[in-house]
Amino acid sequence: MFKFSHHQHRHHASHGEHHGLRGGGRGRGPKMFDAGAMRYIVLQLIAEKPRHGYEIIKELEQRSGGAYTPSPGAIYPLLSMLLDMGHVVASADGNKKLHTITPEGEAFLAENRQFVDAIQKRMGDPADARDDLRTLMHELKHAVITQAQDFQSNPQRLDAIRAVLRRATAEIQGLE
Repeated sequence: MFKFSHHQHRHHASHGEHHGLRGGGRGRGPKMFDAGAMRYIVLQLIAEKPRHGYEIIKELEQRSGGAYTPSPGAIYPLLSMLLDMGHVVASADGNKKLHTITPEGEAFLAENRQFVDAIQKRMGDPADARDDLRTLMHELKHAVITQAQDFQSNPQRLDAIRAVLRRATAEIQGLE
């Protein structure tokens, strides 16, 4: 299910910011759904009201209770695809593009209403996401990085983190 390499990673102080982890910048965390499902949700948001790409990112973050923030690299190509499909049109709004749903986009949403509603329900319940293994692994990674950032001035903290990780690993491996 998950592929992990066995090489060592050296983490630097800005590692959390580089990877968009909570506490070091905008928290993206694990992927909530794939690009195929994202298309439906983004189209639904635009159907509710015309939106800019940045507004879509912030709305997805808000609706997921902060559990998910898509990257611009996920949203903007998706908006281009929706334009190409004829599901939205874009108009200039200052230096931004305002996306509005088309009749074709509305028909597409109507045809896929059950699926759209199911995805929205999943997004609206961040409690379910908190028990997801990926989410928990991201939270653990973030906690380790945050606590280990000051390792040079506090080697005891680094030793304590190592001990906790060894105990957790042994306990997980001991499960039957």
